[in-house]
Amino acid sequence: MNITDGIHARRAYRSLEPVEITRELVEDLATHAGLSASCFNNQPWRFVFVYDREMLEEMWGALSRGNKWVELASMIVAVFSRPEDDCVIRDRIYHQFDVGMATAILILRATELGLVAHPIAGFSPSKVKEILGIPDGYQVITLVNIGKKSDIVHPYLSEDQARAEKERPERLPLDRFAFHNRYTSE
Repeated sequence: MNITDGIHARRAYRSLEPVEITRELVEDLATHAGLSASCFNNQPWRFVFVYDREMLEEMWGALSRGNKWVELASMIVAVFSRPEDDCVIRDRIYHQFDVGMATAILILRATELGLVAHPIAGFSPSKVKEILGIPDGYQVITLVNIGKKSDIVHPYLSEDQARAEKERPERLPLDRFAFHNRYTSE
């Protein structure tokens, strides 16, 4: 699969089937994410790959109500960083941007391997930090939920979520976010 195919294949599916999580898979995803660009090569990203069943069950307690489907994931990747681990240039704080790039690479690599890697914002960062032993000062930016796509739409899903399993949600037209030479009003 080339990069364009990976980008088009990537979807945030919620209906998942179990997949075997191995040390090799974790190291593969981490190695690819670690090749991401970062400001002054600071590499501010940190990942905890959670795949032990008891730890996954603990993580479920940190999820928002609408994310019950995450219980179907075989692995949850906690993505976190600290502002001081990356460039701060005037009002530009780069660590979240750089961590986002590394996370996108992790997601694309998982997609290339035939997996679903679905990032979410619906969780309690303080609970995640407590469960995983992440020290104060770090920001938990996202949780990436990994599994294999199921053809059976899971009953946990809302009507809108179930619809998104079958057809890609609408994307913004280019003229809403891409401008030539100068920004023009939307």
